[in-house]
Amino acid sequence: MLTANLSPVAPPVLGPKATGKLMNHRPKRKLNFKVLASEFPAFLPKELENIKEPVARKLASRIERLPVPLSLSKTSIMSSCVKPKTQLDTTPLVLLHGFDSSCLEWRHTLPLLEEAGLETWAVDFWSSYIKRPMTLVGPSLGAAVAIDFAVNHPEAVGKLILIDASVYAEGTGNLAKLPKLMAYAGVYLLKSLPLRLYATSLAFNGLPWDTCLDWTNIGRLHYLLPWWADATVDFMISGGYNVSAQIEQVKQKTLIIWGENDQIIDNRLAVRLHSELQNAIIRQIPDCGHIPHVEKPAAVSKLITEFVRAESKIGTQRLILS
Repeated sequence: MLTANLSPVAPPVLGPKATGKLMNHRPKRKLNFKVLASEFPAFLPKELENIKEPVARKLASRIERLPVPLSLSKTSIMSSCVKPKTQLDTTPLVLLHGFDSSCLEWRHTLPLLEEAGLETWAVDFWSSYIKRPMTLVGPSLGAAVAIDFAVNHPEAVGKLILIDASVYAEGTGNLAKLPKLMAYAGVYLLKSLPLRLYATSLAFNGLPWDTCLDWTNIGRLHYLLPWWADATVDFMISGGYNVSAQIEQVKQKTLIIWGENDQIIDNRLAVRLHSELQNAIIRQIPDCGHIPHVEKPAAVSKLITEFVRAESKIGTQRLILS
């Protein structure tokens, strides 16, 4: 199952059912009309209908919502996921997404992993649904989440895969000190189409204009959900993730995947990360930017599949994939 929250954190906590009165209104005559069924779940933004990319539309149609119990409370939160087509006896694969993103960033690679026969689940559901060691995949800031989880819950993680990992930033820095009003103003700037177009062009290694526009619209869908702004502000003022001190505590076998043309995170940090992890290898992908699982899905799928299936001790060799 793939994490599919179209927001940085999960939606608001579910409380008691709201009470209210239903109007007992009956029309005087029967109305005949047709309801046009959407291919997408009702809780997703209607703007999905405008997305052109077939793989994005297909993955979005598989997104479901499930309750996730909270360990410190009797309540649950509604989280989103893409269920695996088959459940196997092998180690499950868990796909995270980066900050300010959604599961749709896996739209190109997930089908290839499924074709390879891998079972994928979401970390949100581990204690309730998976209950066995998994391979945890974290791209960008999702790598910080993966490291934090692997260190604090080693029984749940058998292997780690880190993609263009954002693990050396000191949380959200001075943004955590902003007054809430200013934080909300800054967060709403993230909705700006010109800003998102620029970010998309920076994240990938050269895109045609029509592809850049469509990928930008896919990357903005989670902004349209009602809890997005509150969740983003909460993350900002919480201080975010700071896992640099935890890296050397990671004991799991780790695969580092990096796009050689990443313009967002310096490649030298990939070398530093490799040197600080106890048992890791680097696989660099040429002609590729910050999000290899979108830009080079075949190469990423091949690397993940081989790593998940490998049982021998990881060496330190370097492999280049086209």
